[in-house]
Amino acid sequence: MIDFGFDKIALIGAVALIVIGPEKLPRVARTVGHLIGKAQRYVADVKAEVNRSIELEELKKMKTQFEDAARNVEQTVSSEINQTRSDLDSAWQQPTTNLPPDSGQHEGPTPPPQYRHPKKNWRLKRGAMPQWYKQRNGIRAKAQSGAARVARYRPPRASA
Repeated sequence: MIDFGFDKIALIGAVALIVIGPEKLPRVARTVGHLIGKAQRYVADVKAEVNRSIELEELKKMKTQFEDAARNVEQTVSSEINQTRSDLDSAWQQPTTNLPPDSGQHEGPTPPPQYRHPKKNWRLKRGAMPQWYKQRNGIRAKAQSGAARVARYRPPRASA
């Protein structure tokens, strides 16, 4: 970069004052300032674009590394699963092939037991105390309002 010291800037200013003149110098300085600002913004945009492209390349490299690692893990897991499956199959086949023919056991796994419904009404709420105990000891089985209880136990009216 060009190195400007105070003495060089003062010399350029003095020459510009003599060549351009005092009336036009502020407008020329403003125009030069705008041009320098535009150049700085352009340089900053180019730097940002270069940085973005470098970051994009790094992200692409990381993506490929992650994809390779994921493929490697997938292959390792699938090979382990296949190995375990083959070990289990060989272990399953080994006892059935060594059985004597007169043992009476059939080959293969036994089927699971069939589901049987418990024959309970799950919607019906059941208390912990049995109904027969409640009836024997006079415990109310059903709740009634006060008015319903009075109406139930009111003595019958005497008809005239």
